Amino acid sequence: MLQDNKSIRHYQKLTDSMVDLSRRGYRFEEIRMFMDGYLSCLRQTELIEAYHVHRLEEEAFRFLRDPSNFQSTQTQLETDYY
Repeated sequence: MLQDNKSIRHYQKLTDSMVDLSRRGYRFEEIRMFMDGYLSCLRQTELIEAYHVHRLEEEAFRFLRDPSNFQSTQTQLETDYY
């Protein structure tokens, strides 16, 4: 579980981007490469500590493996039956 504020913000940005890429038709491997690039940039810039980047990577990969995160939600209209 992420507890560092910066890590949480990066996790939210990363997962939101991954969902957006999925909705735009990108495949699993392409989204995985995007995630790897994002994490690599975090490591290179040292915006957050290496330990937090590692935890972020674990959580992001767990998010990526869960197919329910990428299912589009369809709103169902209410119908009144009289």
